[in-house]
Amino acid sequence: MSANDVPPPYTAVERHGMFPEVRHDEAARFNFLAGLNRYLSGAVGAGNKLAYDRRVIPAFQAEHGREPADRHEVRRAMNRDPWHRFWSAMKRNSMEMRQQAGRALVLRQLDDLDARARAFNDGANTLQLNGDVAVPRYQAAVDIHCMPGSYHGEERPGDVSAGANYDCGIFATTGGALGALNDGGGQAVAAWVKAERPDWRPARILDIGCTVGHNAVPIALAFPDAEVIAIDTAAPSLRYGHARARSLGADNMVFRQMSGEDLSEFADASFDWVQTTMFLHELSMKALPKILAEAARVLKPGGLLFHIEQPEYGPDMPLFEQFMRDWDAYNNNEPFWSAMHTLDMKDEMAKAGFPRDRQFTVGVKAVVDERIFPPSPAGAQEDYGRAALWNAYGGWKPE
Repeated sequence: MSANDVPPPYTAVERHGMFPEVRHDEAARFNFLAGLNRYLSGAVGAGNKLAYDRRVIPAFQAEHGREPADRHEVRRAMNRDPWHRFWSAMKRNSMEMRQQAGRALVLRQLDDLDARARAFNDGANTLQLNGDVAVPRYQAAVDIHCMPGSYHGEERPGDVSAGANYDCGIFATTGGALGALNDGGGQAVAAWVKAERPDWRPARILDIGCTVGHNAVPIALAFPDAEVIAIDTAAPSLRYGHARARSLGADNMVFRQMSGEDLSEFADASFDWVQTTMFLHELSMKALPKILAEAARVLKPGGLLFHIEQPEYGPDMPLFEQFMRDWDAYNNNEPFWSAMHTLDMKDEMAKAGFPRDRQFTVGVKAVVDERIFPPSPAGAQEDYGRAALWNAYGGWKPE
């Protein structure tokens, strides 16, 4: 096993002002989970392709006299293979253990975390909660990522438990690949925009579906003269995210409880930049076009629309890869993942009012935190979501 295959220790996580205090045994659990996830994604995960090529496809051809027609036939066939069933069960268990580890760590010190959040949040006009905002059923009906209560659950009114659990466990899930602050997506977007338009100075930025703001904070810090408004429907995540951002010096941010389906509080053409990061796949097929339309409406002419998301399942993507990417839809409580990735996103954005000829799809190079993690080798490929490149759909709105 090379140095690139070994996750950094959990002690490498940056302890910002809201990060939970971690004891020795708690860190050891996360170290185990990070190593397990890396091993499952690498050495053990590679066995899925071997099983597919050597057992599953020959058996399918013998039974049906043809190749599989789509990823669903691949999934049904692979679910009969003992290696894939073992790998899938271990991967699901690793997600459940990650949530249990984070939840236990947070609940042990919830009084302190809530007190720290109140010190940052009380009286701040940059945290704007609205109890009338309903949690969408597509968010509340399942525990997304196996997280108890999803992003919205509270142990008691006004707490930060969901946000703290989410933040403290990302490092283990990704093996540190998102950096010491778990903000690799936001770092990558900020770097891409600065390289693409070095002299651009956006005044107002909207981040839809921000959770704890881990991808919005690096954008706010990279563009300190901009007002960055981060919205979500999950109050516990917003409480934690706002306090986290303030502790990191992102004082140009506003965290606001509202749904991206209804941005009527914002005027037409009121933002220079509207974006989402790994959010679209968590939307129902009714909510997705509404959010795309609202994003296009509030964007100024000449502004940037930017969606970080997994690539669509186009005809050039092998069925085995589609099947592997679909794992989360069936095993990690991501019910809309599969349907979303069958969409032609350029068509969806065009229907929402964004001209197709002004759109682009681009691979945004990950910004790897080399203080804690070796850089990705040149030409490194995606690992079904833990990637050297972030896939993005976007466009510059016509003047």
